[in-house]
Amino acid sequence: MAYDEGLAQIMRDDLAETDGISKKKMFGGMAFMLNGNMLCGVHKNGGMFRVGKDNEAQALAVDGAVPMTFTGRKMGGMVDISDEGFASDTSRLALLELAREFVGALPAK
Repeated sequence: MAYDEGLAQIMRDDLAETDGISKKKMFGGMAFMLNGNMLCGVHKNGGMFRVGKDNEAQALAVDGAVPMTFTGRKMGGMVDISDEGFASDTSRLALLELAREFVGALPAK
């Protein structure tokens, strides 16, 4: 599955001022890493955010966010959002902030 380049550009713009960001193609999408740890990503139909299990309930309360499932299994601490939800600055940036909070506390790889 190819990722949506338009969504990738939105994420690049959101992360432009964040130190320690790198990009990596993964699973047919584009992942954005913070100090070597996966922070968020984009795919064909939207995006995903690594918010951590402690932030998961708060993330799922964001409009458009749903549990991330990969190969049919729920991935704890990860949320997915459709391209429509991703296009909402309010929803996307709320999820990005939760992801930064979680991933920013992890040791660098």
